Amino acid sequence: MGAKRNPVPVGAAVAAVIAAAMTAGLFGCSDSDPQPRPTPQPPPGTVTPTSPVRPGVSPFTGLPAKAAPVLAIKVDNVPPARPHTGLGAADIVYVEQVEAGQSRILAVYSSRLPATVGPVRSARESDLELLRQFGRPALAYSGEQSALRPLINAAPLYPLTPGQAPGAYFRGQDRPAPYNLYVRPERALAAAPEADKAKDIGFRFGAAPEGGRQVNEHTVRYPAARYTFTWSDTSKRWLVAMDGAPARTTDGGQAAARTVVVQKTDVQPSRFKDRGGNVTPYTKTVGSGTALVLRDGESHDARWSRTTADGGTTFTTPGGQPLRFAPGQVWVLLTGR
Repeated sequence: MGAKRNPVPVGAAVAAVIAAAMTAGLFGCSDSDPQPRPTPQPPPGTVTPTSPVRPGVSPFTGLPAKAAPVLAIKVDNVPPARPHTGLGAADIVYVEQVEAGQSRILAVYSSRLPATVGPVRSARESDLELLRQFGRPALAYSGEQSALRPLINAAPLYPLTPGQAPGAYFRGQDRPAPYNLYVRPERALAAAPEADKAKDIGFRFGAAPEGGRQVNEHTVRYPAARYTFTWSDTSKRWLVAMDGAPARTTDGGQAAARTVVVQKTDVQPSRFKDRGGNVTPYTKTVGSGTALVLRDGESHDARWSRTTADGGTTFTTPGGQPLRFAPGQVWVLLTGR
């Protein structure tokens, strides 16, 4: 849906700014001149899958899809922000830790665009690094702390706030602000006509590897939030619950995933705090580590690797073979080690 777009190259000057940007926070800072973060390197012998995604198939879901622009949307996830709208149409749903141990969602769309997504909230510094593997996508979010604004503007993405795409946003009447801001994805992408189309980010799809352990339920915990995934033989999906209640959506029933990835990485305190004095966590997504992959009622041990910010994230078995996901929506929960 939406008009076709052409990729826009990112100059060396922009890349240099982003390298320094990774230590910036969204909600206030304790130092004015952020220093660049070192880029972790994978351990020797890391195996990188090389099998390309087939033409006419989404590199994000493994399902048939036309090449289309990438739109990432920041979605609030505290209890007053639920139920969500439009989450079921996302190709990938990332979950990150934010202030006070809470979580926030970064939903990535390309194969399908729902009419509405929300509620939309502000982005975080971790998003800049995470999204670089998508090329130059569009990012819809509700705003940013003024000190971070130039860093986001310099990042290889198209920032789409209500001020930059006013016709794409509206306030709902079903709940109070700030939990009632919604975005119309097609209108948002109209404000970013050159956003990059979906490309290979390292995911592989196909038959499940051998050696999986049968599991009916798995819970992922953040300091002040938890997600439970329950396997449904009927729908062949992992039904999602948040903080003990089914994660229902206003337009598609209970949220459900074909593949769930629990990616263990470094979640570090940054030097920045929100308005309430809570430290903003920084989730590192370049490097390597362990993961747990849930698919088809089984769990699989895995390793992940992302050698550079511009490169994709690969998942392999302990033996180094590509760990294939089940075709369909993928949830990636970024947690501490």
